[in-house]
Amino acid sequence: MSRFGNLGHRLYVGDVSFDFVGRRKLWLAISGVILLLAIVGLSVRGLNLGIEFKGGEIYTISKPGLTVSQAQDASNKLTNSSNTIVQSQTSGTGGKEITVQINSNANVSVTTARSELGQQLGVNSQDINTQVIGASWGKEISQKALEGLIVFLVLVTLYLAFAFEWRLALGALTALLHDLVITIGIYALLGFTVSSGTVIGFLTILGYSLYDTVVVFDGLKDATKKLDVQSRETYSEAANRALNGTLVRSVNTTVLALLPVAGLLFIGGAMLGAGTLNDISLALFIGLSAGAYSSICVATPMVSWLKEKEPQNIALTKKVNQRRAAEAKAVAEGRTVEPQPGDDPSESEDEGDSGDAVGANSGGVVGTGVRRQPVSRSRSDRRSTGKRS
Repeated sequence: MSRFGNLGHRLYVGDVSFDFVGRRKLWLAISGVILLLAIVGLSVRGLNLGIEFKGGEIYTISKPGLTVSQAQDASNKLTNSSNTIVQSQTSGTGGKEITVQINSNANVSVTTARSELGQQLGVNSQDINTQVIGASWGKEISQKALEGLIVFLVLVTLYLAFAFEWRLALGALTALLHDLVITIGIYALLGFTVSSGTVIGFLTILGYSLYDTVVVFDGLKDATKKLDVQSRETYSEAANRALNGTLVRSVNTTVLALLPVAGLLFIGGAMLGAGTLNDISLALFIGLSAGAYSSICVATPMVSWLKEKEPQNIALTKKVNQRRAAEAKAVAEGRTVEPQPGDDPSESEDEGDSGDAVGANSGGVVGTGVRRQPVSRSRSDRRSTGKRS
């Protein structure tokens, strides 16, 4: 077994544990700083919207040996660089071609732009392919994306509230919005262009982030199913145990999802010049990385914080603290602490089978059935005095 696989097994059985839930204030501080930077970037710099949202023209130039820098210099003479985007991409025949995007704010006519670009780049202006895009198309895309986002969030909330409960639904929605704001904020801070492909990437992020969060919540639901019949651990501790049990799976899922996205981004985009793929993969790469962090460090700690405020979990925490104080006192006095019903988490799933189940407050015997215990404890558990001989 590999070292990483062995670590995964030890995390699953509880031999090793990272206190993610207990450090929720640290994760809150980290997320707060990142979100603050993202909001500042959106407020100060704003998004660098592509030509699909502003309107303008796309000029496609096919010339052997033509570079992006040469086309950028030529377009800058027409207008400043903030109004132009120059990219290299692969044509349908497999050759290289340069696209020059000039948005409508530049106030340059199509005839003037084709003439100037052709003259400076040494190509016939008639050979420059021109595509005019109106701003209304981008507005429609934005509206449809917003509608899709709202419908998605509503359906997700209903599903999570039905499959789990409203607190887990709130934690998942917080993680989703966390990922979306961070991704958009990074685009604003670094000045990445937002295109129609970017919008597709933004919407795809939500599905990946939700999947990872649901995987964690499924383990959380199983781990906290019968906490009320024991006094060994609090809700937050059980949640942290469940989170560690699914940690390796979450990491593996994220890494496997990032590998093809990185291939699209660095090979398809950077080397082959696939513009639309580059826009989609860049949004996915940022969003998936943020989603892995939020599923582990945002969603579950937030759910634990909400659940710890429930009366039954407040009482459980008090009971656990009392038990630990009693155990510490017994150890100090040299006494042995007897095991209590529900101490072994594996027993809770077996209770209720074959007429051997007992209630949480029973003495261990119901009718003729005897409560199953590990062999090492069976004798002491059936003693009426609770003392060792």
